Amino acid sequence: MERTRVAVLGAGIVGAACARELALAGVQVTVVDRGGAAQATTAHGEGNVLVSDKAPGPELELAQMSRRLWPQVLAGIAESSPRAARAVEWESKGGIVVATTDAGAVELTRFADAQRAAGVRAEVLDADALAAAEPWVTRDHTAALRYPDDAQVQPAAAAAALLTDALRAGAELRTGCEVIGAVVRAGRLTGVRTPAGVIEADAFVNAAGPWAGELAARLGAPVDVRPRRGDVLVTTPLPPTVFHKVYDADYVGAVGSSGEQLQTSAVVESTRGGSVLIGSSRRRVGFDDRLRPEVLSGIAAKALRLFPGLAGVPVMRAYGGFRPYVPDHLPIIGADPRLTGLWHAGGHEGAGIGLSVGTARLLRNLLLDQPTKIDVSAFRVDRPAVLGVEAQPASEEKA
Repeated sequence: MERTRVAVLGAGIVGAACARELALAGVQVTVVDRGGAAQATTAHGEGNVLVSDKAPGPELELAQMSRRLWPQVLAGIAESSPRAARAVEWESKGGIVVATTDAGAVELTRFADAQRAAGVRAEVLDADALAAAEPWVTRDHTAALRYPDDAQVQPAAAAAALLTDALRAGAELRTGCEVIGAVVRAGRLTGVRTPAGVIEADAFVNAAGPWAGELAARLGAPVDVRPRRGDVLVTTPLPPTVFHKVYDADYVGAVGSSGEQLQTSAVVESTRGGSVLIGSSRRRVGFDDRLRPEVLSGIAAKALRLFPGLAGVPVMRAYGGFRPYVPDHLPIIGADPRLTGLWHAGGHEGAGIGLSVGTARLLRNLLLDQPTKIDVSAFRVDRPAVLGVEAQPASEEKA
């Protein structure tokens, strides 16, 4: 009996995670990317694996599922490649959210109460406990919470480990291979056209991140996924200064916003190499990849409110990346009802690193007609926020 053939279109962390899940399930997998593996959005992320920034609802359920899966996935990778698993730099160091205004404290307390009801661990820190956990954080705060389940990975290494495990299970990788069109027969997507020829499969997974909207349009079934840019500052290596992922209470509001204008909030964390990563920003500027001094200044100013001692610390570089934004802030996971054979796994905006393994498990379950651990109806393709662009019917093309 022939194995099911699936082409995963995109070799970022979501595509790599999907490829691994499917390959381990016995599916014949081909991963296709117009560039190189994990070279775009994944390489420009901070590696967040968070539950702290998500309100009760479908995305939080996916985040909780993913948080449970990450250690299991890494343990599986370590069995065959301990070095690859170590390179992921998994750190379950927890997160701390700090409010610096009375209004922020009220909102943070309300938000955490709702999260606890949904099973999230959120611990109140008084002034002494906060000082013990983060000696260099501002003392000018009105509330603080610790989320022990927040974690971090090195995103490019995590994607590489997932993809390597997929290749070990029999998957094939084709880089420098851009999808330029579709082959459709009797309403089914049977192939994708590339400069090197047609790639045929039984199913195709759109895991193209911020480019998922453009790719879906090329295949004849547009989805409303747009790029939303974020920027990060990187300091020179420092003595131990930041011990958790620390962010201000404004960050949650920025994550859930839909505004096009610039938004900044403080997100500060250290790396194993000693550098401190300072974010974050959100702005919708298409695929304009220019760094803007005013954006970087805004990020730095917010960070200094949390860690005044960072004033004068040299910044050795800054980088930015594009995140896949969907207007209702929920991922897209599942089959496209307009074009048989097309599946989607994306739209996570800045949460794709953390949600990748849960998304991949759901995608595998759905594609192979298996039960899912959580309700996936909120992630369906045929919801108004996803189909908010004018869809053109997929055209028939003869081989």
